[in-house]
Amino acid sequence: MRTFLHLLVNTAVANLTSNFLWFALVFWVYVETQSILVNGLLGGAYMLIIAACSMYFGSLVDRYRKLFVMRLSGWASLSAFLIVCAMFFSIPRATLLDFGAPWFWVFSTILLAGCVVEVLRNLALSTTVTLLVAPERHANANGLVGTVQGLAFIATSVFSGLSVGFLGMGPTILIATACTAIPLLHLHLLRVSEPEIQRDPERRAVDFGGGFRAVRAVPGLLALIIFTTFNNLASGVFMALLDPYGLTLFSVEAWGILFGLASTGFLVGGALVAARGLGANPIRTMLILVAVSGVLGAVFTIRDAPWLFVLGLWLFGILMPAIEAAEQTVIQRVVPFASQGRAFGFAMTFEAGTAPITSFAIAPVAALWIVPALETPQGQADWSWLLGTGDARGIALIFVATGLVTVLLAGGAALTRSYRRLSRSYAEAPAVGPFVAEGA
Repeated sequence: MRTFLHLLVNTAVANLTSNFLWFALVFWVYVETQSILVNGLLGGAYMLIIAACSMYFGSLVDRYRKLFVMRLSGWASLSAFLIVCAMFFSIPRATLLDFGAPWFWVFSTILLAGCVVEVLRNLALSTTVTLLVAPERHANANGLVGTVQGLAFIATSVFSGLSVGFLGMGPTILIATACTAIPLLHLHLLRVSEPEIQRDPERRAVDFGGGFRAVRAVPGLLALIIFTTFNNLASGVFMALLDPYGLTLFSVEAWGILFGLASTGFLVGGALVAARGLGANPIRTMLILVAVSGVLGAVFTIRDAPWLFVLGLWLFGILMPAIEAAEQTVIQRVVPFASQGRAFGFAMTFEAGTAPITSFAIAPVAALWIVPALETPQGQADWSWLLGTGDARGIALIFVATGLVTVLLAGGAALTRSYRRLSRSYAEAPAVGPFVAEGA
């Protein structure tokens, strides 16, 4: 457990740094350009790169020792951020922010790649729960993961907003680059007891088939991934429009601070999971909480009230660690350890791949149609009964619709045969695994 906690804190610092730079890019571009379209494209590109790489990352986790792939992730991020530093300080800002020229997209892609490769470390961390933590404590360990991710989220939003607002993008990139090296050094000082990995000469570098077989071997697990995939369609909407909505109500500095305060909900939610677990049936827990998150999504912007928006984000943060931990806990229990990296990678490929679809689709629809329509006197009159009056009512309408769809999705999933089969598979799976005691 001591070794796991070292890896957990190390990953939290690395996540904080990569998210810090990602948030900074989003804030910087929106403040400089006021473009909802570009903001949505960036968010979609981020998730698209994750989807494209997740299966490869999962295959790496199963192919090599977990500490090695964590170090590999750190070196890849550091290299990308060094390149971004060189580009930012050598290319004039006007040229770098010209969306019609290639430099902005090259700069953003390299920066996003440096942030996305952090997913490799997260996948490895999920398998170290099985490796280093006793099986009966898996749900609690996943709750700790949610807690430290919440801490990273809080610090990220606050620091990104303040850094971009007061220091500018250049110093922000330098800070992120320097902080990336610290957890990398720590990783090189750690040692992890791990069984020798048996190399399969027929295993491909991107073992999509192996991931699919690992998932299909468990009745109902593929349905869980499909459900999470569709749920992430809603996440793409929030990913594309949350920052434009917040930056409509607040300055970049205030939005960063308030988003950080709202993100304390992640701490509460993660702490609850760490202390109490997820109950006898994590799948049922997840579906209930997804439905509740849909209700929140439908009401937290229903009026132009900053307090309602921040409160809704805080409550949403409480739910997310349990929702995320539920899927991880199920996979850690029902999938053999040797295949878990590919199973997690397979799941993330589809789950992350759907968010860009709605992000790419909703950003132009919002920017070119819904938002302008609700800014007209006629649009405000038609929808004031539901949304009230004020700024960003078009985005609020999209959030209401997305929340209602999420509630229907969770309710429908609870009625399926696959839900019952997976619940039975989880209950019948032995709570054992290659638990490696420290010092073994």
